[in-house]
Amino acid sequence: MPLETALLTADDAMTKAVEYAIHEFSAVRTGKASPALVENVDIHVHSYGSTMKLKQLAMISTPEPRLIRIEPFDGATLKDIERGINSSNIGLNPSVEGKVIRLPVPELSTERRQQMVKTIKGMAEEARVRVRSVRRDTIEELKKLQKAGTITEDDLHRSEKEVQTMTDKKIAEIDQHVASKEKEITTV
Repeated sequence: MPLETALLTADDAMTKAVEYAIHEFSAVRTGKASPALVENVDIHVHSYGSTMKLKQLAMISTPEPRLIRIEPFDGATLKDIERGINSSNIGLNPSVEGKVIRLPVPELSTERRQQMVKTIKGMAEEARVRVRSVRRDTIEELKKLQKAGTITEDDLHRSEKEVQTMTDKKIAEIDQHVASKEKEITTV
């Protein structure tokens, strides 16, 4: 049973690494408006005396391809949200219109698009490293099981191949998401 547990744990950890990379990719601006660009911005709300994510404070929508609309649940947090977006370094300038904040998303230059592609590739490499790290740890665990006599040498070799197949599959999945995000960024 420990063999199956080790393999399931490895698969779960690799899947989480891929999901984290996909989540990170969604926060990279592509020239199109997306709620993911701002939903995790930390906003310090003075009236509440705490820091919260923007998605907890407001409804975020994209009524137009180049516009993000933020409507606070509590009107008193409007200035805090505006201040938080300005200090977040996401490169968007909020404009307050009544009880709504509008964030126009500017067109990206070719140079900026190339920088973003490099950023995406760097994030992807970090994800690949995480997946490979899980592989290394799992293989070490399998070798310990074999030394302890819990599994046979054949089980060890079979499991190592299975872990490698799992790793190759997850890395291919990351590469696929990178290619799709790169295409999204470079499409004008």
